[in-house]
Amino acid sequence: MVPVYGCPGALPELHRRLSTTLEGMGVSYQIILVDDRCPMGSWASIRELAEQDPHVLGIHLARNFGQSRAITAGLDRACCRWAVVMDCDCQDPPEHIPALYAKAQEGYDVVFARRMDRKDSRLTLALSRTYYRVFSYLAETTVDPSVGNFSMVSDRALQAYLSMREQGRDYSLFMTWIGFEQGYVDIEAEERFEGKSSYTFSKKIKLAIETITTHSIKPLTLAVKFGFILALFGLAVLVTLVIHHFVDSEVPMGWPSTIASVFFIGGMIVSVMGVVGIYVGNTFAESRHRPLYLVQEELCLEPNDDQGEGPSPAQGNSES
Repeated sequence: MVPVYGCPGALPELHRRLSTTLEGMGVSYQIILVDDRCPMGSWASIRELAEQDPHVLGIHLARNFGQSRAITAGLDRACCRWAVVMDCDCQDPPEHIPALYAKAQEGYDVVFARRMDRKDSRLTLALSRTYYRVFSYLAETTVDPSVGNFSMVSDRALQAYLSMREQGRDYSLFMTWIGFEQGYVDIEAEERFEGKSSYTFSKKIKLAIETITTHSIKPLTLAVKFGFILALFGLAVLVTLVIHHFVDSEVPMGWPSTIASVFFIGGMIVSVMGVVGIYVGNTFAESRHRPLYLVQEELCLEPNDDQGEGPSPAQGNSES
């Protein structure tokens, strides 16, 4: 299952390498390519591949819904014993799929590829490590920055993932959260075959905020704690001023007491808003009950009915 955005020129090479690898494994398979409304014409490349190869299922989303929802759209159609998720830019080498499958046969339901030598700048790597440290703290979990979307999952892990229909749905985080037995295969990442990452700095900040706030209430908890600290600070100042006033009647009470009162009342307001926000923030996005994605078009000449034991994403139920 491959979410596609921003690399139409890499698709023929990815298809060639995937076909060679999967045919060499001797398993039935289907390659699901989900166009997340790529503005560079990726759907034309997917259409051409689907018309040439009956193993290819092309899915054209109605608009750009984001990578995680594009992954969900593809996995919703996966009816298989094992499913593989990977990026479209060939940084995830398809030749490592047999290693993922071999590791899965040791009793793992989820096997992640761990990139040991990422082909990114030092600044990007430093920012990535910083982000994951902050995220791990706020989300109260441990996130490995070397782990991306490239993974193999069993049918029961797949169904567990698909049973969660939250709007904010980071794939690797969800797969880590569901538990089951999880293994890792160390790989060496390759250079991007075409183009550059579509995640600009502003998009990364937006993604970080969305991911943290949809998977953790710790930021709101910190807001509550901060409010109580302000309130205690204001109360301490008021008590100090009152004591000083009785000890030394010349100590001014007007302006300092006003400032202390503002801190005290403001802190209590922040605390109350934080408590309310915990409930509102958890229900707002889900209360709209919007679909995770909408499909405009699907292409598949001959969907495979006979699924083997290997990685074989196939057509299943759709979501509208």
